[in-house]
Amino acid sequence: MQESQDKSSDSEQKKDQDPAELEEKDKRSIFVGNVDYSASTEEIREIFKECGGIERVTIPIDKHSMQPKGYAYIEFSDPTSVFKAQSLNDKIFKGRKLKVLPKRTNIPGMKKRSMGASFRRGFAYSRRPKRFRGYY
Repeated sequence: MQESQDKSSDSEQKKDQDPAELEEKDKRSIFVGNVDYSASTEEIREIFKECGGIERVTIPIDKHSMQPKGYAYIEFSDPTSVFKAQSLNDKIFKGRKLKVLPKRTNIPGMKKRSMGASFRRGFAYSRRPKRFRGYY
């Protein structure tokens, strides 16, 4: 019961935050792609500690399989650390090349439609309707 309350209060905090504050956090954050699934937050913190002070390391987890998704977000204490961290792009970590990019700010309502949905809709409308055949 306590966990569900924590999750709802966390989502309420995100809604209550000022958009300028969220944008400022994004300017201090990076996206790290191609992270090994067995990597921990401490290991990632160890790699990027030379870039500057780290506020938070987040490794998203798939809610169905409970496995890491293969990427991470790192929030630094100052924006200049983002440029230092980008120098670690293509660094080998656990046999994988890391992709380090500045975190982009998501804009609600800017979701693109997939081509598959429009194809399926077009396919369904182009088919002839089946005629009713009575029982003989």
